[in-house]
Amino acid sequence: MIDEIRVESWPELQEQLFSDSWQEKLSRFRSTFAFRGRNDAAEDLRTSLIRLGGDVRAIETPLLRSFRRYTRREAVPSDSAWDWLALAQHHGLPTRLLDWTYSPLVALHFATASLERFDRDGVVWMLDYVEAQQEAPEQLRRLLADNAMDVFSGELLGEVVAGLAELERLAAEDYVVFLEPPALNERIVNQYSLFSLLSRPDVRLDEWLESRPHLARRVIVPAELKWEARDKLDQANLTERVLFPGLDGLSRWLARYYAPRGDG
Repeated sequence: MIDEIRVESWPELQEQLFSDSWQEKLSRFRSTFAFRGRNDAAEDLRTSLIRLGGDVRAIETPLLRSFRRYTRREAVPSDSAWDWLALAQHHGLPTRLLDWTYSPLVALHFATASLERFDRDGVVWMLDYVEAQQEAPEQLRRLLADNAMDVFSGELLGEVVAGLAELERLAAEDYVVFLEPPALNERIVNQYSLFSLLSRPDVRLDEWLESRPHLARRVIVPAELKWEARDKLDQANLTERVLFPGLDGLSRWLARYYAPRGDG
């Protein structure tokens, strides 16, 4: 069972989010965790493609094909399946990708961004992406090692796997890799983004982790702590204005910032 830690204070929350980040060989604090914040602790790790419903194996390919057909070619830096997949996820197309961030505070923003959900606990998922990829096929592990990288770029992954079908054919067992998207815009850069990518589209990451509980943990942000966390994140400039550059993000930040506290 995945370890679940319910914190009781802001200092304890910070301690948990930055835990296990000391790297003895580097003499530096460099975490190997990816973080995913959600407003509701009850939410699982199913992808937007799975949430879409239906036969996801039959839907995925035509969905992406149609996206590419109606999108301008210059929207991606290279004509690779992985850059197209990242672009599609970024713009809300249902895909097998899940959004993560290297930043625990960015994840905490997403766990406290919805005032309508301040009546329920939030959660920050922590997943050791370096260790998780040790279960990937040997060709992929060697590729990361040879390039001294901990996650894949679309260009690097494309050296071994041209597309989604080949990803599945590499191994009989399910596995996960982490993909760092190209810097398509300021939003991706500011959110310090990366994606998890499972070898099959119909697999849920939380179910895959059930037999590997040592790879992940869930830090529960109690409803009663959300206001303090939210106010301190705002003071630290971790807001929609920064994470979603542009007038839309600015408006979202101001609408939340000036909303009365109330009871929610």
